Amino acid sequence: MNPSEPTSALNDQLLQAMAARGGVKAFPANAVLVNEDDDSDSIFIVLKGKVKVYGAGSNGREVVYTTLGPGQYFGEMTLDGGPRSASVMTLEPCTCVVVTGANVRDFLAEHPDFALHLIRKLIALVRRSTDTVKRLALDDVYTRISKLLHELAQNDGGRLVVTERLTQQDIADRVGSSREMVSRIFKQLTIGGYVSTEGRRIVLLKKLPTRW
Repeated sequence: MNPSEPTSALNDQLLQAMAARGGVKAFPANAVLVNEDDDSDSIFIVLKGKVKVYGAGSNGREVVYTTLGPGQYFGEMTLDGGPRSASVMTLEPCTCVVVTGANVRDFLAEHPDFALHLIRKLIALVRRSTDTVKRLALDDVYTRISKLLHELAQNDGGRLVVTERLTQQDIADRVGSSREMVSRIFKQLTIGGYVSTEGRRIVLLKKLPTRW
């Protein structure tokens, strides 16, 4: 890969500058880039592809905290010297810039305005975490699925389409439920004419009911 490609692939000038301090690496789909509780401290900047940030229980079940794509980064939580707080896996072939923790800290010392990136991201993380806790505590599974679909749906030729290819297990991992429960809800939504599937794309045919 051309050495200039990492920076040219990023729109933000500060990310471009930090990416110049790292090395470009390509990863296949389903590769674990970071393991929860690891002591590694590198930051990954995604140039191409998509990754999921998740946690796993001792029973093997997962909960997906978020997904990240080009121009986004992860790994900054270890800057406090603690272990990794989550695992990260590629959802498709990915290209990332990997910047060591030492280089990130040097960059922060030279570019204190980059701290604004971290502050904004951490604020967004706290907001998302608060919303997730609220949903798990107050919303039933159907409500959590409905909110997820509406958040992910995009206008595609006058139709609302979830362009991200999600399996029912993916949805279960994101809403904190079982695949069997998600399957039952989708079966009823399909029978009711609310959703349909085209390949692995979910189409919202009409406004989902408030409650099921």
